[in-house]
Amino acid sequence: MSETINNPPAVGATVNRLRKEKHLTLDQLAAVCGVSKSMLSQIERNETNPTLATVWRLAEALGVTIDDIVRGDDPTHSLTVISGASIPVLNDAKGHYSLKVLGPASLVNDMEWYDVTIKPGGMMTSSAHTARTTEHLTVFSGELTVQAGIETERVYAGETARYAADQPHEIANTGAEEARALLVVLMGKQI
Repeated sequence: MSETINNPPAVGATVNRLRKEKHLTLDQLAAVCGVSKSMLSQIERNETNPTLATVWRLAEALGVTIDDIVRGDDPTHSLTVISGASIPVLNDAKGHYSLKVLGPASLVNDMEWYDVTIKPGGMMTSSAHTARTTEHLTVFSGELTVQAGIETERVYAGETARYAADQPHEIANTGAEEARALLVVLMGKQI
C-alpha cells in the first residue's frame, strides 16, 4: 500500500496579502511577530515553509487565525486532508499513553478531539477544566475506566462515556490489552 505525501500549503501569497492589507513593511511585521525580515521574505516567496510556531506568530501579528494563513486565498478550498505524518502526537513521559491531536489549532478554545491509546496499567489524570467543560470518550478497542469526581464507570469497546470535566478526572486502562478511544473535549465558556 502506498501512502500519498501531500506538500505543505504554500502560505507566502497569503502572508504577503495580509501584510499589505495591514499596510506593514517586512521590517514592521518582523518587529511585531519576532521573525526575521529575511525569513519573512523567504516565506512570502514560498522559498521556505514556516514552522507551526512561526505561523502562529504571523497569525497573532496579523490578527487572523492559523487556519486563515494555511487555507490561503482560495475560497473554493473547502476540503483539507491532513496526512498521518502531519498529525501531532503527545506521548506520556512514562510511555503509558499517547494522544494524536486530531482537531485543528483554530478550535482549541472551543473543542478538541484526540485518538487516545493507553497501555494496560496506564492512566491519564487531569485536573478540572473550565466550568461546564465536558468530555466524551468512545472506546474502540479494549476497556477503560473513567473516574469523574467521585463517580467511576468501566467503558467497553463500542460504548461512550460522557462526563463533566470541570472536576478532577482520570481515564485508566485496567484491562489486560491496549485500549484505543476517541476523546472529544467540549470547552465550557466563561460568562
